[in-house]
Amino acid sequence: MSSENEASSSSPPGQRLSCTPCFDALWFCYSPVHQMQQYYRIGVLDNCSEKWNDLFDCLKLKTKRSTEAQEILETRKKATPHIWTFRTPEEASSNWKEIFGHLDDME
Repeated sequence: MSSENEASSSSPPGQRLSCTPCFDALWFCYSPVHQMQQYYRIGVLDNCSEKWNDLFDCLKLKTKRSTEAQEILETRKKATPHIWTFRTPEEASSNWKEIFGHLDDME
């Protein structure tokens, strides 16, 4: 949904929702460049199911009234968590020890 949300949130209200970015992302997902990147990074080819879901969601939103679609998009945007999670120093310390504590044992 990220490409759909970006496309719709950047457009002014009253403008029609475009599914072109979702379709372009799906098209690129099946490209040899993307598939080889995924295979190199993860070890498996991408089945592009997330891109298909984004395209279907966008097409479903286009069947709704523009005010209703705008409300749905705003609700989704508010529901997505922020990219950064803030921790207290104690939480950060315990998380660091949990992830990298085994390195202290090597010394």
